[in-house]
Amino acid sequence: MKHIAYLSLGSNIGDRRSALQEAIERIGKSVGTVVRQSAFYETEPWGFDSDNLFLNAAVCVETALCPRCLLEATQQIELEMGRTEKFKVSSSVSSSSIPSSPSSRVYHDRIIDIDILLYDDITVDEPDLKIPHPLMNEREFVMQPLREICLTPKSLTPNPSPRGEGSN
Repeated sequence: MKHIAYLSLGSNIGDRRSALQEAIERIGKSVGTVVRQSAFYETEPWGFDSDNLFLNAAVCVETALCPRCLLEATQQIELEMGRTEKFKVSSSVSSSSIPSSPSSRVYHDRIIDIDILLYDDITVDEPDLKIPHPLMNEREFVMQPLREICLTPKSLTPNPSPRGEGSN
């Protein structure tokens, strides 16, 4: 069964344009068919200080992967492209636990960042997987490219239907 997922991509070190293009190619090979791609947008860092501006984009992909497998595939792409860690843990949080709140995360420069924004019209609420992305509506660098490629504006609301609700 095919599903529609929207992904956000960002890069702020190295050749940012090439990194985004490579990530999109890798998504096409290991995730599914990229059916729409936004323009690239240059933006200020969000959540941390850096002299390096980001280049951001969004893609719509048709995939047979389940949400968990999609997360694993995008994380594998990040690793293969040189991403060493998703976030750093602030000193007030135990490094043995994954921070569950954005306020306990410390963002940093990165070669590539891929986030799942939307997956069909479902909601997933797991410790390491939240769909829709919980902060997407607060981030114009996510919303601008997403609005460019999203064909169903109601999907851009903060609370789509829970998984399975209204399905047969």
